[in-house]
Amino acid sequence: MTREDLDLALDRMMNNAPDQQPGVIMVEANHWCADLSAVRATCASLTDGMRYRNIKILVSSAFTTEVLSRADAGERGEPYRDLTAGPETA
Repeated sequence: MTREDLDLALDRMMNNAPDQQPGVIMVEANHWCADLSAVRATCASLTDGMRYRNIKILVSSAFTTEVLSRADAGERGEPYRDLTAGPETA
């Protein structure tokens, strides 16, 4: 997945019902280092974690790179932010 692929996936999910909007971006560790670290993630606090477009990013060698909906992500994407608010302010 490239940054463009990620943006496309997020854009497609944005018009869904709230529980089907992007909940968490899960990234396999090698994929993060090779490709997706260029997304310019922000990190305001350890509680909020790394975020891109106000969506939490989780990185692990145990993950498959994918975007989960809020319903599928459950508490892994918390605290959720308003995705219609525009660019991150953190």
